Amino acid sequence: MSKDSTLFVGLDTHKQSIVVAYIGSQREDCVQDFGTIGTLHRDIDRMIRRLQSKASTLFFAYEAGTCGYWLYRYLTGKGFQCIVAAPSKLPKEVLFNFMWVSRLCSPW
Repeated sequence: MSKDSTLFVGLDTHKQSIVVAYIGSQREDCVQDFGTIGTLHRDIDRMIRRLQSKASTLFFAYEAGTCGYWLYRYLTGKGFQCIVAAPSKLPKEVLFNFMWVSRLCSPW
């Protein structure tokens, strides 16, 4: 992955942790598991620095939930684009298909 590429970063937010995965913008790129990080600002800043060493542009997305919107405000305040998906607005078929494919593709 070249430094001038784009990474799309998915965040699975929880009360005490955030699970991070990313994928590049090229067709042949695979989803990479970044790991679990804490919810402190310094943990997020460390993740951002590590991801910026892989690509120059980062796009973030996460599902709205108990975490609230502080993460969205924090990321956009740092100049990143971030999308917060509302689970109630997603079609049920898409959610079911995504969960089914996620289980098939999951390394666990």
